[in-house]
Amino acid sequence: MNQYETVFIATPVLSDTQMKEAVTKFRDLITERGGEIIHEEDWGLRKLAYPIQKKSTGFYYLFEYKVDAAVISKLETEFKRDERIIRFMTVKLDKYAAEYSEKRKNKLKAKAESKSN
Repeated sequence: MNQYETVFIATPVLSDTQMKEAVTKFRDLITERGGEIIHEEDWGLRKLAYPIQKKSTGFYYLFEYKVDAAVISKLETEFKRDERIIRFMTVKLDKYAAEYSEKRKNKLKAKAESKSN
């Protein structure tokens, strides 16, 4: 199994419930096909670099996961079919990117712990 990272942007007109449904749909799609979710981040509503479908903002979400390469095409097909998703990008992580990702997660965890104290 390879390690991948997918960031997708959902349309800004979604409610919190609709956004959670979209995230759950893609999380389940990965896990039902034998994948393992390593990390998730909700980046929230952010301004886009340029308008997409006449929208200037979007909800960003990141998945980091391990899955067989055959599942990626099915996942990307679902992203294309879902009208809630306006952009997505999937990247295969090599060992250096995976190490960097692990360091980043540890920094985020340490930052969250220091805020709670």
